[in-house]
Amino acid sequence: MAEQEAIIRVEDLTVRYGDRLILDRISFEVYRGEIFAILGGSGAGKSTLLKHMIGLYKPAQGRILVSGDDIATAEGELRRRVLRRFGVTYQSGALFGSMTLLENVCLPLEEFTDLPAEARQLVARMKLKLVGLQGFEYALPADISGGMNKRAAIARAMALDPEILFLDEPSAGLDPITSASLDALIKSLAASLGITFVVVTHELPSIYAIAQRVLMLDSRTQRVAATGRPEELRDHSADPLVHAFFHREAWPEGVQEAMA
Repeated sequence: MAEQEAIIRVEDLTVRYGDRLILDRISFEVYRGEIFAILGGSGAGKSTLLKHMIGLYKPAQGRILVSGDDIATAEGELRRRVLRRFGVTYQSGALFGSMTLLENVCLPLEEFTDLPAEARQLVARMKLKLVGLQGFEYALPADISGGMNKRAAIARAMALDPEILFLDEPSAGLDPITSASLDALIKSLAASLGITFVVVTHELPSIYAIAQRVLMLDSRTQRVAATGRPEELRDHSADPLVHAFFHREAWPEGVQEAMA
């Protein structure tokens, strides 16, 4: 990337659940147009960080700026504009089972636009075509594969033409071939549409395939263990946690409990 414009800035973010410290003063940037992955062991705070980045929770301290606007303090019309800048997919896909794929993708358009029904359906069909689901508009989520459900969820997340897509464990539960196909779709969408992706994952093949930069959270310290290109962290990190993660190495007994 010739220019590295920060579309998201996380500044001094601290998160607590009651008396329990989850994230301690973490700071990082996500650049416009990149695929940025958030990594970490179980309990490191990956999903918690994602939920704060999309405005579901307010931090105990710090700021999360999306194109310069603080998502935690934005209210009214400003908050609606900030939320319109991104789409989200969850690990389960979160499609409505009683609705067709076309109806699922139409939902955000019905909620947030004044488009007539015919125009909403046209947009929804275009989004489904973008993710390779042309011809499945009237299928129900139960009638298609897990990988197709993930694609449909991405189509719905793109319905309002967001600048940023947040994906929570997109490859979870998929076989290696389907997972690789989903990775290729993410790379294609980033390249063709200029969408910024923030992906929470622990799948090493996907990390190497799609991530331009990664942020690894450290459950020992509740802080950032490392940031950088995944290949650089794999080959050059001196942190034993980072080394173990990228080389799929078990930790000595006693250390694993601290990571759980």
